[in-house]
Amino acid sequence: MRFMMLMIPLGYESAPPDVQLDPERVAAMMRYNEALKDAGVLITLDGLHPPSMGARVSFATGEPLVTDGPFAEAKEVLGGYWMIEVASREEAIAWAKKCPASPNEIIEIRQVQEMSDFPPDVQEAAAGFDELKK
Repeated sequence: MRFMMLMIPLGYESAPPDVQLDPERVAAMMRYNEALKDAGVLITLDGLHPPSMGARVSFATGEPLVTDGPFAEAKEVLGGYWMIEVASREEAIAWAKKCPASPNEIIEIRQVQEMSDFPPDVQEAAAGFDELKK
């Protein structure tokens, strides 16, 4: 089963574009990342720039509207993610619990939808989906 572990650093929604990282925290996180890799569960991972450097495209009026970050209404934003492949939700949770996160960070765990999770009519409508990912 594939799971995405989403890092939600509280307060990151108002971080400046030039936010500075603590080298000691980065080193601790790298040790965790290496443990995921060494265990053979890591698929990919990345950190994300703060929302102040992002943009949102909304469609509430039926037309695309672009809003540059930061986003005043944001309460929680993503700081990065890991994609892992493990045997169960419980194993994904166990890996998240090993993360050297700080008290202001939350990891949300979400299972990736597999085509086999859907009924045949939905699978047929999504024919070719797997080829898009390569």
